[in-house]
Amino acid sequence: MRAGLGLERFAYRKGLHAVGDGAYAWLAPDGSWGWSNAGLLVDGEASLLVDTLFDLALTAEMLRAMREAEPRAAAHIDTLVNTHANGDHCYGNALAEGAEIVASRACAEEMRRTPPEALAALVAGVGGQDTALGRFVRRAFGPFRFEGIRLVSPTRTFEGCLELSVGARRVELLEVGPAHTRGDVLVHVPDAGLVFTGDILFVGGTPIAWEGPVANWIAACDRILALGADVVVPGHGPITDRRGPEAVKAYLEHLAREVRPRFEAGMDPWTAARDIDLGPFADWTDPERVVVNVDTLYRDLGAREPRDLMRLFERMALYAAGA
Repeated sequence: MRAGLGLERFAYRKGLHAVGDGAYAWLAPDGSWGWSNAGLLVDGEASLLVDTLFDLALTAEMLRAMREAEPRAAAHIDTLVNTHANGDHCYGNALAEGAEIVASRACAEEMRRTPPEALAALVAGVGGQDTALGRFVRRAFGPFRFEGIRLVSPTRTFEGCLELSVGARRVELLEVGPAHTRGDVLVHVPDAGLVFTGDILFVGGTPIAWEGPVANWIAACDRILALGADVVVPGHGPITDRRGPEAVKAYLEHLAREVRPRFEAGMDPWTAARDIDLGPFADWTDPERVVVNVDTLYRDLGAREPRDLMRLFERMALYAAGA
């Protein structure tokens, strides 16, 4: 765990961690590509699952641990909340059979854009090549098994805010996207002083703004801080407190300051990404995500060139390789 970014009483190790009365976090070190966190809330026999994982085996392992910890409540998941549409937070949905699946409307619409079959084809095709991109794809997605996944979409959607009950507990869903993705949602548990942030927070790892605008993401960090939660479970990385959103906000603000003069000088996004000094954030994992973040900030500033996702992956691969 990087100093100053987590709560020292919560070890950053794989598995289920009690983070409050009837509240758990599932952590998946090292928090890099695909290694995501999730959560469980229970009250009596009622249960709410926050996110599933990137493949069926990982999700099944998590659900077994949850059922061992809470045999009555976790035997059948009543409600599943997907914080956003990235596969490492929803590809295991089928294993929460019978649960009401809740997400923002924008999240539900975005889920259809990246089916698991597409990632399986990417790993089998590009990932088999001896190129910088092939090596990058193997590192990022090779550990996961996307074959046989049946993506189960949300059965209930909302916009803005939604209040749910888990037994007698009140849970607030707060839509803060578009930011990381189109429909990012925070899961706030007031009685536990707890918030699950999805990928609005990467702790010790570089965030990636697939959607933007980045100003929305900065506002989302402020929203987390305003909740005053004592325990903050990020989408990736160790459990944190207010230092987590403060750090992500500082990274995004740093990048925004660095990008504007380069945009105004006519520098292209790829050159700008390589030119920017990441400063105090240079030791965060996955620094290559600056390539996507700069591209998004250029769009925030008015760039209109169509986004080429495969080219962005190629450039992240080159950045990661030191080119």
